[in-house]
Amino acid sequence: VTKDTIRTMLDLMNEYPDFKFSQSQASVYRIVEEYNPEMLEEIKKRVKEGRWEVTASTWVETDKNMPNGESLSRHILYTKKYLSDLLDMDPDSLQIDFEPDTFGHNGNVPEILNKGGIKYYYHCRGYDGYHIYKWQAPSGSSVLVYREPQWYNAEISPVMALHVPEFCTKHGIDTMLKVYGVGDHGGGPTRRDIERIMDMSTWPVFPEIRFGTFIEYFFNILSKIYDKLPVVKDELNFIFSGCYTTQTRIKMSNRIGEAKLNEAEAFSALSSAFVDGKYRSESFKKAWEKVLFNHFHDILPGSGVIDTREYAMGEFQKVLATANTEISASLRNIASKINTSELVAAEEDISETTSEGAGVGYGIESFGIPQAERGRGKTRIFHFFNPSAYERREGAEITVWDWDGDKERIEFRDADNNIVRHQRLEDETYRVWNSRYWGHTCMKLLVDVKVPAYGYSTYILKERDLVEVPVYLSNDPRVERPDEYVLENNLVKVTFDTRNASIISMIDKTNGKEMINPNRPAGIFRLIEEDDNKGMSSWIVGRYMNVYNLNENVKISEAHIDKSALRQWIKYRIYFRDSSLNVVIYLDKDSTMLKYRIECDWQERAKKGRYLPQLNFHMPVGYTCESYKYDIPFGTVVRNPMDMDVPGNSRIVGLNKESGEKSLMLVTKTKYGFRGFDNSMSLTLVRSSYDPDPYPDNGIHKINFAVGIVYGRSDIELVRKAYDYNHPISYVSNTIHDGPLPCSGSFMSLESGSVMLSSVKKPEDAPDNKLIVRAYEVEGKNAVAVLTFAKKIAKAYYVDLNEKPLENGGKATVDGDKVAFEVNAYGIASVCIEF
Repeated sequence: VTKDTIRTMLDLMNEYPDFKFSQSQASVYRIVEEYNPEMLEEIKKRVKEGRWEVTASTWVETDKNMPNGESLSRHILYTKKYLSDLLDMDPDSLQIDFEPDTFGHNGNVPEILNKGGIKYYYHCRGYDGYHIYKWQAPSGSSVLVYREPQWYNAEISPVMALHVPEFCTKHGIDTMLKVYGVGDHGGGPTRRDIERIMDMSTWPVFPEIRFGTFIEYFFNILSKIYDKLPVVKDELNFIFSGCYTTQTRIKMSNRIGEAKLNEAEAFSALSSAFVDGKYRSESFKKAWEKVLFNHFHDILPGSGVIDTREYAMGEFQKVLATANTEISASLRNIASKINTSELVAAEEDISETTSEGAGVGYGIESFGIPQAERGRGKTRIFHFFNPSAYERREGAEITVWDWDGDKERIEFRDADNNIVRHQRLEDETYRVWNSRYWGHTCMKLLVDVKVPAYGYSTYILKERDLVEVPVYLSNDPRVERPDEYVLENNLVKVTFDTRNASIISMIDKTNGKEMINPNRPAGIFRLIEEDDNKGMSSWIVGRYMNVYNLNENVKISEAHIDKSALRQWIKYRIYFRDSSLNVVIYLDKDSTMLKYRIECDWQERAKKGRYLPQLNFHMPVGYTCESYKYDIPFGTVVRNPMDMDVPGNSRIVGLNKESGEKSLMLVTKTKYGFRGFDNSMSLTLVRSSYDPDPYPDNGIHKINFAVGIVYGRSDIELVRKAYDYNHPISYVSNTIHDGPLPCSGSFMSLESGSVMLSSVKKPEDAPDNKLIVRAYEVEGKNAVAVLTFAKKIAKAYYVDLNEKPLENGGKATVDGDKVAFEVNAYGIASVCIEF
């Protein structure tokens, strides 16, 4: 498609010297570079002539709702860098974001574009108001927008002139833009289009017609009326609600890919800056390009054919391979520098140990980093790593291999020899603590750890000394009591209906408030039959025709209930039609987050002309909810109740009408489609469409989400809780050796009440003495962020998204190992730190 379309355009240019052509998407030029490099010289010639317009500022014509803010920033960074090098262009000349078919546009797009040097925006969908306007982000940044008044796929005909007088009179200009040619699925303008333009340009009493470019129109025509244009201050949504869920594996691949690359870059950059690690800038760039390619507005939204899904998932495997390899290498490099020589009193006899190298490949199916055991004997050393810019304390899961001690005498201590709480996870969900795996045995443990910001801490597993010989009493039942399923810790008490495992009470123990209406059971799974009358089954969530409460068929298989435990859980199974759900609900100490781990065997098929099946999680709340808060790239948006699916980057909060009261949040690891309506929150988990892929989601799905009590008005709390849930603490095992690093340390930390970091990386040219840190403000107030590093800073300065120093970017103040910099309300700030 790409090669043939471009060949046609170049041929037509040879015949028609006035003909001009515009082409977006960096990935298109990459295809030419790889598969027909000879054409590049022809393209470069036409670019120099001003006849071939490069309208690309993104890697593809991307979805604007589901990619996170960092991803949308990388579109600009990698596109401008690639095209300016490839086509010998000034990167500052790439000023247009061309998104004709994108299915909606989040409200922070103008801020992101502004920080990347993009001034102009062209689109068709997502808004039905003005055609020419200034679009302003919450930060105040704006771009000049042209919304196509007709359609971007069009033929040239005399009828188009009928719209010109009204359009020009309405907007006070003398020129109207006409976008023509077959852009959807390739082809471009035809000979007939060009001939008609040339012919019509000679007609008397007819509008003057000339070949032109988008940048000519924006700069020469629209910029003149910029100050008179109306201002739009909202997101440009919604269209195609099914695209937030359809092809759910592709959605999963995007969220996991973004999260993993975030951690890989940060750990690799910090390892490089502070412990002489390697930072593979080229590997990260290639991985990001794969993530960005899958953002195309028919790939990530799920409106592609079977081959689209298979290609996207193949690219995801490469992304994951890069990210996990770099995370593992960075963590192990840091671990190799930690002085562990004082942690173990004496070396054990290791001649018969089998643990070293055990666990190869374990956990990869859950997208974790490789967990090959490096320790041996009864005393093991583990280092835990925090991917956040602030200290975290929580339960971290670890797997211990071939440990031959007495499991009743397991003991964990920190580097200061303090006893640390732990728990054996004996449920089969955690593979049972003494299960076998390819010739080795493993046990899964939960350890209560505290880890510094962007740093690490060390914990030691030992066998406790035998003080007295244990006496094991018979465990046969003596009395029988009524079933009771209550998960309770020091912060929250959650009661489940013994009949169907729905939530009938959720009490905030800090104030005694009930968060659930007992007359509207919450936390239920529903099978929904959508009406497919509108067609376009991948794109559109149909009217709910029938809704079935799947919790009516619950088989509760296990409950580990102990208020003093680090973790408690309830497990149940649901069979429905040809499908099934395995559900584990767990609550950790010191947490208000009720977490769900689900394995769904989804075998439901769409019945064309009858219904589309959907699996849905439903969470009514016990308070009046007049609005709902969702996360968007680099921020949040508050929306009115709507009986339709809408996008969130990871979460929805049902805002309590009483502003001082707490609310409930529903946060996910791999989902985007939410519905806030009728004092309830719903999450669309899986849905089966039939076109263009007839079987988009049949098979096994592993789904994770959580419901938590939060201060809904505090955006920084919401951002942090969602980030921590999507970025768990990592760990590696270690051996006894000397090293320059202490057993606990922080490489970098953030002090700010309302600023969050989206990226820590090396610059693209990757000099060893520099870091790029990107921050964004979430509470709507000007803030000062203070970063503290593990060594002194030479200087710091603002850069744009292209990592180009800003002359008027504000002030970054250095004081020893600290740098303070301003972040405007709802704004983005990128800072380069030199050591």
